[in-house]
Amino acid sequence: MINNFDTIKLLLDFRSDDDFYHCQIIKRKKEHPELRSNSYIVKTYYIKKYEELDYYRDEMIALAELHNARVQINLNRRSFEKMAFHTQKKIADQLMNKDYRSVRKAYNSCCGKYSNETDKKWIIDIDTKDSDFMEEIEELLHNRLDIHDFIELPTKNGYHIITKPFNLQEFKKYYDNIDIHKNNPTILYIP
Repeated sequence: MINNFDTIKLLLDFRSDDDFYHCQIIKRKKEHPELRSNSYIVKTYYIKKYEELDYYRDEMIALAELHNARVQINLNRRSFEKMAFHTQKKIADQLMNKDYRSVRKAYNSCCGKYSNETDKKWIIDIDTKDSDFMEEIEELLHNRLDIHDFIELPTKNGYHIITKPFNLQEFKKYYDNIDIHKNNPTILYIP
């Protein structure tokens, strides 16, 4: 079991009533080979204040346990105003293309794509629990990329290192096989 609720709560920053964080409970094909697609969204939450994360925590954990699913959150803030405009455009495009079935998923789709973040957070996706390897990555961040503030969150097979943007080309000189996610969710909870 992975539970990152308390650590992630410290990373959230609500600056206005327009801010929210996009959070989903997702079943993945890796754990559920019967799925017809790569993933299935069990439930979506739009977290508007710190208290909501606490309020929904037990429900999220229960649903994740029930469905053998992950609770994920994107740490780059979203804007209700901007999501409304992106959704309006997406729906117009879908209607013009006669893609009527997808209209119901337009808002959630836009929430997954568009952030409203001034202090972007990237994820370095480490797929090992090897402590020596983690020390190498930390040393690279400190000494080569001049990044000293980062958070390591455990995942099922390794860690997500949450950091500010950095020189990607410099990082890839040393580790070109590690995925860097610029606008992806991280793990809140895995059963």
